[in-house]
Amino acid sequence: MDSQLLLWIGYFASVIIALSMTMNSIVKFRWINLVGATVFATYGFLIGAYPVMALNGFIVIVDIYYLSKIYSKTQLFDTLEVRGDNKYLLKFLDFYKKDINKFFPDFIYKPEMNTISFLVLRNTAVAGIFLAHQGGENELIVGLDYTVPEYRDYKNGKFVLNHLKDIFKKGGYFSLIAAGGPSQHNNYLKKLGFEEGSDGMFTKNL
Repeated sequence: MDSQLLLWIGYFASVIIALSMTMNSIVKFRWINLVGATVFATYGFLIGAYPVMALNGFIVIVDIYYLSKIYSKTQLFDTLEVRGDNKYLLKFLDFYKKDINKFFPDFIYKPEMNTISFLVLRNTAVAGIFLAHQGGENELIVGLDYTVPEYRDYKNGKFVLNHLKDIFKKGGYFSLIAAGGPSQHNNYLKKLGFEEGSDGMFTKNL
């Protein structure tokens, strides 16, 4: 094989491995690292560097092992309702403030306004928060539906809506209203069944 092409394969593998190291999401890290290690193992084989091939082949096996555990493991979800002035909630919002502002640039936390506050638990770890307040008649306005980067795979949002739907209905709320934002957030809302209105707001009937 052409030496120049081999060189570019090596560069390509290095870039993918480096990219995987920047991932906050464990799942994304494993998938990208798997691709990089596969390319590196192939590169090692093509240039006759068998230690490189063996090492990256081992990494491929490790990535496949942990990905299989991730996808086969039963996730235990739960929610914990807290008061608007809960100290842990306030600490959580402060810690993730910069990341929250990426998706909710206009968000300002007002305890007296966000009257519905839930911590979203995943295997007992706090994976996100859901804040809301009453809007119009029978409407609940979502103030914040945030998931930490490590658990950002849509499962949290689906669980929250399914788990809290009956609670919201008992409270007299039959639709959720959420403001649009960056394209990534809008795609998230659409995947959860929200419909975009002409005013840029998203609505989902419960």
